[in-house]
Order: sequence, then C-alpha cells, then structure tokens
Amino acid sequence: MAIMITDECINCGACEPECPNTAIYEGGVEWKWSDGTDLTEVEMEDGSVIDGSEDQEPVSDEFYYIVSGKCTECTGFHEEPQCAAVCPVDCCVPDPDYEETQEELDAKKEWLHVE
Repeated sequence: MAIMITDECINCGACEPECPNTAIYEGGVEWKWSDGTDLTEVEMEDGSVIDGSEDQEPVSDEFYYIVSGKCTECTGFHEEPQCAAVCPVDCCVPDPDYEETQEELDAKKEWLHVE
C-alpha cells in the first residue's frame, strides 16, 4: 500500500529528499509524474493521456504530501519506506485507500523507472 502523511505533519521536510520516486512534495507545491521517474506520459483512469512533465494540482495545501500513484513504499530501493524511517513525528503511515500487493508495488516501480 502507498504511504500517506497525516495532518500531524510538522512540515520539517525530512521525508522529501529520502523518496527514491520523488513522490513527496511540500504542501501547496504542484507535482509532475516525470519528477524523479522516467515517465514521459501517463494514461489516466479515464483513458486520457497526459504529458509526464505537466504540472498537477497539489494533494495538500497545508502539509507535505505523497502522490500515491508514485509511491512504491521504496520497493526496489530500500527495505522499508524511508519517509517513515526519518519522520520525527511518525506521521508517514500506510494509506488504507491504496492497498497494493508486493507484486503490484514491484510492477509500479518498473513502470516508474522503465525497467
């Protein structure tokens, strides 16, 4: 499952540089699928295709946030999610809305990094 940042976040920023997929952003900052990945375009759930370098709306305006579509729980990079390992207030937790199997996380990592 993807990791999420709760509203207990103190906006310290310790998690952001630890993410191998560049899935963590400061509150209010737009994000891109191409940030930290090899994605040049992404097919959305509705079948539309967007440019990977197109700015996307922030998930949160107040706190650091994790883009669930880019989060692999550090699969293929580290043994545990690094955001959770460095978070001083333990607000990087599993996101119950995005449960994924190990096989799905492996496939997402391959998709993000074109392996």
